[in-house]
Amino acid sequence: MNNHTKPRNVITLKKALEFAEAGRFAIGSFSPRYTPMIAAVLSAGQEANSPIIVQISHKELIRYGITPAEFGDEFYDQVGKLNITVPVVLHLDHTKELATIAEAIDAGFTSVMIDASEKPFDSNVKDSKEVVAYAHAKGVSVEAELGMIGTTDFVETDKDEELYTDPREAEEFVRLTGVDALAVSCGTAHGVYNVKLPKIDYARLSAIRALTPVHLVLHGGSGVPAEMMQQAFRLPGGGVSKVNIATDLELSLLSALGREERMSNLECLSLSPERLAIGREAVKRTVIGKMEGFVCSAGEAGRFVL
Repeated sequence: MNNHTKPRNVITLKKALEFAEAGRFAIGSFSPRYTPMIAAVLSAGQEANSPIIVQISHKELIRYGITPAEFGDEFYDQVGKLNITVPVVLHLDHTKELATIAEAIDAGFTSVMIDASEKPFDSNVKDSKEVVAYAHAKGVSVEAELGMIGTTDFVETDKDEELYTDPREAEEFVRLTGVDALAVSCGTAHGVYNVKLPKIDYARLSAIRALTPVHLVLHGGSGVPAEMMQQAFRLPGGGVSKVNIATDLELSLLSALGREERMSNLECLSLSPERLAIGREAVKRTVIGKMEGFVCSAGEAGRFVL
């Protein structure tokens, strides 16, 4: 078990998204991918006076060589060192194994995502329901996925298959599982849009939202135009409340360092303080740009009452 005493501003995803939906904006969920960049994401939220979600997926933990405990320790250390006062969520993104979810919850994560979207509907329900029972008993929020969100870089998911979320299935899925948030497939993809252009099926989003009260999540936010996002979270009756951004952060880091190839977390940790400072500033500016462009109005977010 972790020894973290959770600061009052480290909250669950459910609490954060309730506020976002009421304000008709979405909160950015940013994956720093390297532990030294957690500070950059947190600093961006503080500077923008905006609630913010710091996340990492199971595949990212493996690819970059990080444990949930290492990620959680750095998150809580930086919340304290940087005197972060805005509401923050520590979220485990795309994960298929209960063991990793349990490890993350022990490490102080306040939100987890079970992704059984490649399985048949009944199996997805069974796995998601199991995680909901486990996580809710520990005061942790749960996100699940219905439909399949495509990918262009295979960092977060394994396949480039895309299967749009069926609104009626979404209604049934939420009722049976009790999840707090639902990632839906409606046209975006993980990674960089090299050929395929991003699009959002607003009619599908509206139909899903009309049939279920659950908070909706849009994965694959990197490269999606701001005006597209704004329309998605301002839909009548409530639209998207959480937008995931990962690839754009890593691209800005690598560009600032004059690199093309990604690093391991160990390589990032071994950079000189000067190089780390350059990288952090680039990531921070990217996050602030995303929040100002489409994710969250600092004026609205500043009214968040804990």
